[in-house]
Amino acid sequence: MKKILLIALAIIVTGGLVAFMVYKQQSGYTKVLTAKLAKQDLATVVSGTGQIKPTTYVNVGANVMGRVTHFYVKEGDKVKKGETVATIENVQQAANVAGQEAAISAAKTDIASYIAAEKTAEANVEFHKADLEQKRLDWERAQGLYAAGIMAKQDFDAKKAAYDTDLASLGQAVAGLNQAKAQTDSQRGHLGTQVATLRANQDMLNKTIAIAPFDGIVTNMPVKEGETVVTGIQNTAGSTLMTLADMSVITAEVKVDETDIVNIKIGQPADVTVDAIPGKVFKGHVTLVGDQALLRSTGVATSQSTTGTEEAKDFKVVVTLDTPSDELRPGLSTTAKITTAKKSNVLSLPIQALTMYAPPAPGSNGKVEAASTSTPSATAPAKQGVFVIEKDAHGRQRAKFVPVTTGITGATDIEVLTGLSAGQEVVTGPYKTLRVLKDGALLKKDTEKPVTPANGNS
Repeated sequence: MKKILLIALAIIVTGGLVAFMVYKQQSGYTKVLTAKLAKQDLATVVSGTGQIKPTTYVNVGANVMGRVTHFYVKEGDKVKKGETVATIENVQQAANVAGQEAAISAAKTDIASYIAAEKTAEANVEFHKADLEQKRLDWERAQGLYAAGIMAKQDFDAKKAAYDTDLASLGQAVAGLNQAKAQTDSQRGHLGTQVATLRANQDMLNKTIAIAPFDGIVTNMPVKEGETVVTGIQNTAGSTLMTLADMSVITAEVKVDETDIVNIKIGQPADVTVDAIPGKVFKGHVTLVGDQALLRSTGVATSQSTTGTEEAKDFKVVVTLDTPSDELRPGLSTTAKITTAKKSNVLSLPIQALTMYAPPAPGSNGKVEAASTSTPSATAPAKQGVFVIEKDAHGRQRAKFVPVTTGITGATDIEVLTGLSAGQEVVTGPYKTLRVLKDGALLKKDTEKPVTPANGNS
């Protein structure tokens, strides 16, 4: 029993010595997470949320006052240009058209009778011309006979009277023809008035029929069949029968944070996803970049806001889809990921490895700040860079700060322009360690997987 106790004691002492030696050996080392640099494709992506909107949409309103007698479509239906979509009661308008058509028919009959009278007058003129010619010949012959003394004065006077009478009759016939022509022209003018009135009445009748102005989809129908609609007057809007959207060109209208808007340009490619259609990505490109800042809380442009409160702002960006889909509907919530920059096969490093390091002043310790929270030293300006792992003369791993210049930023990595090369190993964390890491510090790689808190906070 005593022997067993001695053996156990010896094992405990040996274990303690080993643990002490390991502790002494590892004291002064800082546990860090690392990553090796490699080349990869990088893309800077700016995200914005909004909704699907058609490029063209129109509210089909009431052009006359009356009761809606019938809707030929329902919300969500597709319609063709020129298709009848609704009708409003039109008893009075139809009666006006029918009455005017009857009046025009009567006017045309009157014109036909006036033309016949005109033809009769023309024939009468021709008759009197021929008769006058005969009387002129008789009168000229009588003049010769009377001069020769072989015609009595009474007969001579009769021939003269007959010629003068026919001359007057011809004038009367010509006047009658002119009157007939004037009556015909007058009736034609009345017919023109009647036709214009019919056109106006027909227009009022047509306004009781709602026609689709283009191919589209019915997105809203605020009025029910049987309700009375009214037209707009002055600054008061009239009743809207329905809203039609032209879905041949579809856009995603999204809001982008003010810090990202400077990088967005017209023509940049974008991937659009719709919440209602999971797993599907629609390709598009930027077609409009708003120049008015919008208050995030109200959506009102800052130029129209009367408050002086400083708050976060967004800008409107419109992405036009390259290939419209029948699955899309106006108003669907959407997210657009716009690629503002893209490079292939560039050297990159994890964003969390980037730090700001202020070299130590004489007699003081160096200090590292994370790039996002750095405050330059008053005595030595902070430099942007990373801690590279290098081995010292004894083969121990040490941190060496290397200034770097960076380029475009991806989702998790950032491009390295100068200062590093592929294959180098850099310190990536933990964040708290990186903040206080010193140039030349002894390092030890932490091979344990970081524990994620249950609440998701780090």
